[in-house]
Amino acid sequence: MDITLGNIVFLAVAGVGAGLVGYLAGLMSLISYPALLAVGLSPLTANVTNTLGAIGVGAGAAVRAGDQVMTAGKTRAWQQFAVCALGGGTGAVLLLVTGESIFEIVVPWLILLASLTLFVSPRLKKLSSGIERWPLYLFVLFFVCLHGGYFGAGAGVVYFAVVLLLTTYPWPRAVLMKSVLLSISNLMATIIFVVFAPIDWVAAIILFIGNLIGGNLGPLVQRYIPEKISRWAIALGGVYLAWSLWK
Repeated sequence: MDITLGNIVFLAVAGVGAGLVGYLAGLMSLISYPALLAVGLSPLTANVTNTLGAIGVGAGAAVRAGDQVMTAGKTRAWQQFAVCALGGGTGAVLLLVTGESIFEIVVPWLILLASLTLFVSPRLKKLSSGIERWPLYLFVLFFVCLHGGYFGAGAGVVYFAVVLLLTTYPWPRAVLMKSVLLSISNLMATIIFVVFAPIDWVAAIILFIGNLIGGNLGPLVQRYIPEKISRWAIALGGVYLAWSLWK
């Protein structure tokens, strides 16, 4: 990235917006990834730099509402942390070994399916009789985080669909856990990227700080957004993201 005042301000503002949107909707990459490309990063460098910056969303949310992460039990929390770390690390290794070509084909369809699931999730939840499927949730969570470590765009939308169908989490908790868990996945992927992949450190630090601020504001803003509106906005944003990745 060319270190100019304009690029720094642009990326910082984009980072705050991406952090807020990332917390509320899991669609951080709709803002941050194009912003990184706009300041001159290559697609691969933008992808791994975006992964590092995305850690700020969960960190900001944890500062604001971290005490709520353990409310469902420490054992379950640590189970999720471990699965997310393993999934994120696996995804990062796959990215370095295979490149982005595989997920460029699969991810748009995955995001579209998750978005459509969000549209009808209340009806699907009724059909499931509100039964929690925790082992299946952990199994699927691994692949959601693998997606996050490999190709982060849309992982939040997929997580929302999974958590609504397989757990009994209320919506506000699902929003918080999505940010924290995907940040753990991103952290593990970043540790691998630091050693083996090209990262623009200036851009990553600016984006991280912006995401930290946006993620910290997220729990405050989320209180005033009804679940139905939030869910529909995420679903529509996911459809748009899937379409943009097909282009």
